[in-house]
Amino acid sequence: MNPTTRPTASEFSRRHFLSMVGKGMGLATLSSATVASLLDDVHAATARVAHLTPEQAARDEDFWFHIQESFSITRGIINLNNGGVSPSPRLVTEAYCRYTWQQEDVTAYTMWQILEPQSETIRTGLAEIFGCDREEVAITRNASESLEILLMGMDLKSGDEILSTTQDYGRMLTTLRQRELREGLVLRMIKIPIAPKSLDDIYKEFEKAVTPRTKVILMSHVINITGQIMPVKKVCDLAHARGIEVIVDGAHSFAHFDFKQSDLNCDYYGASLHKWLFAPKGTGILYVKKEKIEKIWPLMAADKNQKGDIRKFEEIGTHPAAPRLAIGEAILYHHGIGAKRKEERLRYLSRYWMNKLKDLPNVRFHTSWEPNQSCGIANIEIVGLEPGAIGSYLMDKHKIFTTPILHDEFKGIRITPSVYTTLNELDRFVDVMTTVSKKGLPK
Repeated sequence: MNPTTRPTASEFSRRHFLSMVGKGMGLATLSSATVASLLDDVHAATARVAHLTPEQAARDEDFWFHIQESFSITRGIINLNNGGVSPSPRLVTEAYCRYTWQQEDVTAYTMWQILEPQSETIRTGLAEIFGCDREEVAITRNASESLEILLMGMDLKSGDEILSTTQDYGRMLTTLRQRELREGLVLRMIKIPIAPKSLDDIYKEFEKAVTPRTKVILMSHVINITGQIMPVKKVCDLAHARGIEVIVDGAHSFAHFDFKQSDLNCDYYGASLHKWLFAPKGTGILYVKKEKIEKIWPLMAADKNQKGDIRKFEEIGTHPAAPRLAIGEAILYHHGIGAKRKEERLRYLSRYWMNKLKDLPNVRFHTSWEPNQSCGIANIEIVGLEPGAIGSYLMDKHKIFTTPILHDEFKGIRITPSVYTTLNELDRFVDVMTTVSKKGLPK
């Protein structure tokens, strides 16, 4: 999460946005006057905070008002469940609709010969965000597909161990349990401290659990149910020293906070783009180190000539071009806000509501307050009350949408605001939670 050098305000022109995601996208983007106008709005808002540090910009409510206005969402429901899937800003939706209409015009021609080839510029844009070679990036439909490709595509034999945690995403653990049943692999899971004092507390659990039979480590970059940021690079360095490969579940880190592949040093990485990048639903990214592409079997068979081509992981049959291409506008929007500004705003929003509830005697947080351990996601428990009951009350009576979490090791409510969330909305959430913590739920 190291800060990156940012262009000056004068450099935040549409030309600069376009250059960031690769040559060739400009004509497609600028063909829509609406999209161009919406990008101009972001440009104008960003120019006004260009002299501020990301931390200062995170608190500039005038700037974030313009960002909030760039989304077409209801204010009748306070959406604090942006971790599952997020609304897209208007410019992304406009682009998605435009590409959809375009692909419906002589579809077999426009989709396969005009639109689909343009996804190469999207590949370039995603690679630039992640800090890797474009030939190491496949465009998928979500994090689950990306990670399934890896978990099912590795050549492993009976007795080989895969190490993960009890808090990793359920679908990925289910995938590994299937390989256990079919092939005799061994899934070993460690428990990690909940709201640890330091990242070393997590690292030590991995270090103790590695054995001579460990072949692969699957770990989340961000634990989806608590928001815990994991010590990925340190675990990767440990693994590589012992000949172990590391798959990173980046569903909740990509475009959430500012980092590059070199900050992780992982072998493989998968993420959804419809969470923190705000891309169309059903879009994802898969990263595979170039020298490892050849040995990973695709989930759906590809021609042998594609053995070393990252695109072999995209051979899924007929699929729409429109969602892929509209990722481009999501990339423009992400760069327009600024990755570090976005990170600091998300962290500011989480700390804003957490600070207002922290002194209540029966409130417990399952998320670290340290900036290197959490950003925009947090988990809160009101001791003695069931999360599901609280979640239902928040939604039914106050139209506040949250995510109740019931885990073997803890329970609470996951809160995930986004860049369009207002402080007034968080104040309403805080007011209701304060009343519930003091008086309980109405009978």
